[in-house]
Formats: sequence, structure tokens, C-alpha cells
Amino acid sequence: MAKAKGVRIVITLECTECRTNNNKRSNGVSRYTTMKNRRNTTSRLELKKFCTHCNTHTVHKEIK
Repeated sequence: MAKAKGVRIVITLECTECRTNNNKRSNGVSRYTTMKNRRNTTSRLELKKFCTHCNTHTVHKEIK
């Protein structure tokens, strides 16, 4: 018997400033992983998190 898909899924948040900003502290893109409830939050998640590459708090958006 197979288990049904859970309501909570693991998502990846990526910094929006790292892709466009060339004047950052180091190369790379900041990414965080977190979980969200797929029934309550159907749209893509946006959170302000600390980016170690930009060295500031920036908006991180959910990616695929």
C-alpha cells in the first residue's frame, strides 16, 4: 500500500539580488530550504532573509 502525498512540502528560497548584482561580496547565490503547507499557501513564497553573498537582508523567492 503506497502512502499519499503529504500536505507539507520542502521548498527552496533563492536570493533575488544575487542574480542581478555584480558588486557583491562573493560569487554565488544564497539559498535556503524550508517547508510550506501546500493547501494554505498555494502561491510562491517570498521572505526576507540574510544573504551571505550580498551581506544584507534581501527578498528570497521560492524556486522550483
